[in-house]
Amino acid sequence: MAEAVPQTSAAGTVAIRIEGLNKWYGDFHVLKNIDLEVAKGERIVICGPSGSGKSTLIRCINRLESHQQGRIVVNGVELTDDLKNIDAIRSDVGMVFQHFNLFPHLTVLDNCTLAPIWVKKLPRAQAEATARHFLARVRIAEQAHKYPGQLSGGQQQRVAIARALCMNPSIMLFDEPTSALDPEMVKEVLDTMIDLAREGMTMLCVTHEMGFARAVADRVIFMDAGEIVEQNTPEAFFSQPRSERGRQFLSQILDR
Repeated sequence: MAEAVPQTSAAGTVAIRIEGLNKWYGDFHVLKNIDLEVAKGERIVICGPSGSGKSTLIRCINRLESHQQGRIVVNGVELTDDLKNIDAIRSDVGMVFQHFNLFPHLTVLDNCTLAPIWVKKLPRAQAEATARHFLARVRIAEQAHKYPGQLSGGQQQRVAIARALCMNPSIMLFDEPTSALDPEMVKEVLDTMIDLAREGMTMLCVTHEMGFARAVADRVIFMDAGEIVEQNTPEAFFSQPRSERGRQFLSQILDR
């Protein structure tokens, strides 16, 4: 049984409110009565065993997955079947995936300018200036005219982060952004994410990188079997998890 989820104590405006969220894949109940409130500027790390519903939860926030019951409200806009609401939320919520999803036939610069030009109708010069700014911010400006296949995995993931930032989102979602990388490339991506966190970006990150959780998270949410089993500060979660399932998970992942 999942414990009752407390209201967010962080000061400021609520960025995301999820109430009674349920989702099924056929007969499989993948998300069960999820309640979650995220404050503007809060950094959330979501962890748990494979198949616990972590990625499905954050994919519901920008309608990459639809939910069958409950409410999701992002910056005051409820996520419904209304395409205008979906577009409004997607334009304000950036997402970085496990696999980089870059267009291989486009340069790094063109990957970053495509959505601002076509979705936000920015003039090309303005879109390119924005792209160069964010490529510099993720420390990869010199790669602007290369193609994704010419970059390392860590560089490609930093391009994917820059591409998401080019839409000027107020919220960033990360779905296991380092799990497809070689170990030596993980640090450069995590350092980029840590920089974003320090600048006050609202972030939800599904990851097994517990060092990242300790460094930047305001809250760690532990999920199992489609439920939020517990949530706490990183210090409390890592030192004294409340649930037996949480203790088992930490003993396995921290021993690797």
